[in-house]
Amino acid sequence: MTATRGLEGVVATTSSISSIIDDTLTYVGYNIDDLAENASFEEVIYLLWHLRLPTISELKELKKQLATNMELPKEVIDHLKQFPSNEVHPMAVLRSAVSLLGIYDKEADVMEEEANYRKAVRLQAKMPAIVTAFSRIRNGEEPVAPREDLGFAANFLYMLSGKEPEAVEIEAFNKALVLHADHELNASTFTARVCVATLSDVYSGVTAAIGALKGPLHGGANEQVMKMLTEIDSLENVEPAIRAKLNNKEKIMGFGHRVYQQGDPRAKHLKEMSRRLTERKGESKYYEMSTMIQDIVTSEKGLPPNVDFYSASVYHSLGIDHDLFTPIFATSRVSGWLAHILEQYSNNRLIRPRADYTGPGKQEYVAIEKRG
Repeated sequence: MTATRGLEGVVATTSSISSIIDDTLTYVGYNIDDLAENASFEEVIYLLWHLRLPTISELKELKKQLATNMELPKEVIDHLKQFPSNEVHPMAVLRSAVSLLGIYDKEADVMEEEANYRKAVRLQAKMPAIVTAFSRIRNGEEPVAPREDLGFAANFLYMLSGKEPEAVEIEAFNKALVLHADHELNASTFTARVCVATLSDVYSGVTAAIGALKGPLHGGANEQVMKMLTEIDSLENVEPAIRAKLNNKEKIMGFGHRVYQQGDPRAKHLKEMSRRLTERKGESKYYEMSTMIQDIVTSEKGLPPNVDFYSASVYHSLGIDHDLFTPIFATSRVSGWLAHILEQYSNNRLIRPRADYTGPGKQEYVAIEKRG
């Protein structure tokens, strides 16, 4: 056996959901550029779960199902109010709350196809409710109930602030959700598939995926990008700060990608939304700082920005707390996790790789009184 660090280049399964070929990302064969410019997030959810775009009536029905399932059980809200809100990261809260949802779902352990689809709808709907409810609770406010007349992106922003969002805000957030929805066999998606391949339940699979996404080398990168921008603070500080990081061989979050060689195709869409939103908010310095950082890092290291880099300034311009950036990633990516979970169930085989042993050779047991 030959070990491959990080399983780089190893093909672990087959999938009909998304692909990355020659730096082109597609969902079920649809180019991400096409979907980012034209599709609603609800259409993308349907596409990932059914492997085709919905009809008008099918989309209307999915939107209705999502809107009517967004409210959280009272028991889960009560738990959210008991968490040490000023001490715990929202990703830890999201991980725990999703696990709690499984406790209060009577179908949690029912493994039939129709039941799993119903759980997928409920989970997709309740993820934004968890994130927004906790955000409000820790600020001393009550959760805001979703509105059935608002779409998924609009409802998230509404439940977060209590105010109906503007069209450009909905457009930006919808685009971010579409771009983050799925990404082939990334770390969190692989984690979800490994979990449910044991025939564990949907809630366990999503809880495991959230745990994987929480890390700064996966979903946590956009929060770290905003932390860097905040610390640099001004255009004058960009060049000395970034060059100092490069000289010290520090990792600059938001650049490079394990799979893309020529650049992340999602980044340009969020770069444009960052420009529009920061100018509108009178905070164009964050966009300008970002482009300066991009120029330096790409010139010096040959690394283009990935999707995390500009999503940071987009979310900041929407007035979203920085530690909510990764939970928002999860709110989108759960659509892909659920698609892969349903696909894994449909043609399951336990995922059990091997390890190349590098420990000591044959040894003999020595009684404890004879050990030196």
